[in-house]
Amino acid sequence: MAPYDTVDARQARAASPSAVSLPSTAPPKSRWWVWLVVVGLIAAGVWYVRGRAPQAASSATPGGVPGPGGPGAAPGSFVVPVVVATATKGDLPVFYNGLGTVTALNTVTVRTRIDGELINVAFKEGQFVKQGDLLAEIDSRPYKVQLEQAQGQLAKDVAARKDAEVNLERYKLLFKEGVIPQQQLDTQGASVGQFDGAIQTDQANIDNAKLNIAYCRITAPISGRVGLRLVDSGNMVHASDANGLLVITEVQPIAVVFSLPQDQLPAVYSRLRKGQELSVDAYDRDNTSKIAVGKLLTIDNQIDPTTGTYKLKSIFSNTDNSLFPNQFVNVHLLVDTKKNVVIVPTSAILRGAQGIYVFAVGPDNTVKVRNLTVAESNGNVTGIAKGLSAGEVVVTDGQDKLQDGSKVEPRTAPSGSAGASSAATPANSPFASPGGGPAR
Repeated sequence: MAPYDTVDARQARAASPSAVSLPSTAPPKSRWWVWLVVVGLIAAGVWYVRGRAPQAASSATPGGVPGPGGPGAAPGSFVVPVVVATATKGDLPVFYNGLGTVTALNTVTVRTRIDGELINVAFKEGQFVKQGDLLAEIDSRPYKVQLEQAQGQLAKDVAARKDAEVNLERYKLLFKEGVIPQQQLDTQGASVGQFDGAIQTDQANIDNAKLNIAYCRITAPISGRVGLRLVDSGNMVHASDANGLLVITEVQPIAVVFSLPQDQLPAVYSRLRKGQELSVDAYDRDNTSKIAVGKLLTIDNQIDPTTGTYKLKSIFSNTDNSLFPNQFVNVHLLVDTKKNVVIVPTSAILRGAQGIYVFAVGPDNTVKVRNLTVAESNGNVTGIAKGLSAGEVVVTDGQDKLQDGSKVEPRTAPSGSAGASSAATPANSPFASPGGGPAR
């Protein structure tokens, strides 16, 4: 240590390594900068790959076809595959659709009119019976005994009247001779009248007994289908029983009651007042299969204020028993037919800020936006009043990838698919899938 070395000097040498002499045996210098360069190159590669992926995705459609809206893409520079259909001209029926319930025209609960033992059930459950057919029998022996008693009482009263009448004739002679007073003659005449009343009562008792015997045979009051048996043979039945013996429903013909919005009442009512016969179609619960065809019978005399609807009643012949009482059906009421309108599939119709329009395909497979005026919509087909001509091709599927002037690759929908051209169906034939109601 130097003689003039101070404490401050020693501290400064300890804080500054450069001031300290390194031994001659120090290790070689580290190459950390090489690793720094490698890490930088990897980071640059990752950044480049991530930057290119969104750009490639934005220039392609979900189906792998370059979309017309990609960066720097001009309309018509990409070909978009679409499904098309050809517009046709024909008659388009106008239907009002509602949910209805099948109702029997007549329903009768068959009951007994007398008390007695049920000795015979003459029907089978579910069979069809005609008016007057025997359904059941009740033991008639007690009522036959009552008939014999009434007949015996009648014979007794008839004999008594004859005796009173003979006495009356004698009293008349005696009165003429002055033997008996007028009062005795009048009393005998009243006695004859009493027997006349007794005879009438006896005859009424006889008729009542005969009627009860007739009621022992229970017959069908109407023609229809028999339901399940409610009472078995051997039971005592009474006229006061609540359930009855069986239920008969008239199902040929049969009615369907359905409801429509009150806004559709004027169109229906005006045609009924003119005597027009409106056709009614009944479809199944899925609204896909037609069950029966009938006609409108009448409408209700008031509107339901809680629902804003009114009820209508239609009638069906139901010869094939396809309609069943209390069955739910979809009802399509034919109220009008649009003549000579251009018909296209409803799937081709689009709505936007510019109104109702379609994409029409030109001869060069370039689409153009065509504004329309809709005449009527009937489920899977729509009638066009203005803006489109018969024979023009419209896009029915794939419109979300199009804009005015886009290049397309037209394809026809497979037969039987939902996108198939329903416009090719003749307007005067039933539609396979009526669907929703008319557009108003």
